[in-house]
Amino acid sequence: MTSGAQRGDYDAKWKAMAARGESIHGEADFVLRYAPAAVLDAGCGTGRVAIELASRGIDVVGVDIDGRMLHAARAKAPDLTWITADLLDVTVGRTFDVVVMPGNVMIFVERGTEAAVVANMADHVNTGGRLIAGFQLGRGYSIEQYDADCAAAGLELEHRYATWEGDRWRPGGDYAVSVHRHR
Repeated sequence: MTSGAQRGDYDAKWKAMAARGESIHGEADFVLRYAPAAVLDAGCGTGRVAIELASRGIDVVGVDIDGRMLHAARAKAPDLTWITADLLDVTVGRTFDVVVMPGNVMIFVERGTEAAVVANMADHVNTGGRLIAGFQLGRGYSIEQYDADCAAAGLELEHRYATWEGDRWRPGGDYAVSVHRHR
């Protein structure tokens, strides 16, 4: 679990970046390229991405296993739907145009559950919709395994980038943003 100090530091990091004039909404900007009406922010933490998407008119639901992080999200945006649950077995009861997993979510799930998490998130994607995930590579879960898990869940790779800003992907990089489309 994340301590209160870590949660505060996390939010403070983004506030400091914004104060310096840096963009802190790259993930939301990226997701909007796909013109979704509804987004599931899976592993939403304190709600930065979900809140930004909602401010731009998107129907958003946030899910995170850390109730304390979600407490911070609820305090900032009490009108949004926030669900405390594990991505491994959460059932939201609906599907979405995009399920987004920013913030290295896939390298923070319990080891050995990655394929099941991908399959469950794929179950929340509309037919023709997308699962979008960005995470650091070389941390025990390879991009090849992620692609295989997505394929097994009925998703096909549509695009891959090196950053949320859409920089070109090159094999051997240390970060990937992958867009898989639900068949």
